Amino acid sequence: MTNPAPMAEIWRGPFLESVHSGHAVICDDSGQIVQAWGDPEAVVLPRSSSKMIQGVPLIASGAADAFGLTTEHLALACASHQGAAIHTDRVGKWLGHLGLDDSAFRCGPQTPNDVPARDALIKSDQSPCQIHNNCSGKHTGFLTLAKHLGAGPEYIEPDHPVQTAALEVYERLTGVTSPGFGIDGCSAPNYATTLSGMARAMAHFASAPDGSAEERLRSAMMLHPELVAGEGRACTNLMRAMGGKVAIKTGAEAFFVAIIPEKKMGVALKISDGSTRASECAIAAILVKLRVLDAEHPETMKYLNAPIRNWVGTKTGTLRAAPTLI
Repeated sequence: MTNPAPMAEIWRGPFLESVHSGHAVICDDSGQIVQAWGDPEAVVLPRSSSKMIQGVPLIASGAADAFGLTTEHLALACASHQGAAIHTDRVGKWLGHLGLDDSAFRCGPQTPNDVPARDALIKSDQSPCQIHNNCSGKHTGFLTLAKHLGAGPEYIEPDHPVQTAALEVYERLTGVTSPGFGIDGCSAPNYATTLSGMARAMAHFASAPDGSAEERLRSAMMLHPELVAGEGRACTNLMRAMGGKVAIKTGAEAFFVAIIPEKKMGVALKISDGSTRASECAIAAILVKLRVLDAEHPETMKYLNAPIRNWVGTKTGTLRAAPTLI
């Protein structure tokens, strides 16, 4: 096994204070590794970075078209959203179109990360609902597929037709037989694969022909970056900075993927210690390296060579990509 490679560094003045290490892979449309750091065959749980793969059966089955889903719906199916009104209003209407309500979800309630939405709940003495869960768009996609298939309500069970369909696509696109799964934060199974397998799957999305499920999902993400994450989030900020030409998606515990159609390449990375600040820095560095993200763009500079400030605003350090990524 290859050891994790340094990917992000914290400097305080002239001192290297911390180093975040991990693994990263870039694959081309033939499935071959173009470049790798650390161990490309590391077994990983991609967490929410796999939502695009889980969304493929929604389209391939005919469910998306049968229910008249738009690009906004498809972006939300791939989202880890903030629970802002822009997200929950759309998910709520979609759920209503299915003839369902919040009780149909199996993802659990979550306090919104969006500050106005959170404060509105507090001021009105209301508890968060499942629709506020950052995965409620994905789960509405699952419910849409379940209804289209005439399957039962327990759509998160591993042997449910929704999940078996997702696993089939997952193994086909990664080219890897999954060794098993863990239960994600939203209660759905999250299947393990290799890092190179995830990069290979993202390259498949990048090179998929117009009209395919994969192309429709990646295009929806690039068209609606605000729905994929939300204001202030790296996914939204960096997709906007790239002018809608690249789709990127984070996952819990410092996972990140990128779909780059103009280069027909896919990227997958995992920071070993689960640090989100490091995964955001590393994905930005790789996108700059691939010349699809401007290093001097203001949004890029929030994650790459980003200042670290203390409580009075004094710059105390810098978050940088490790030299091996530059």
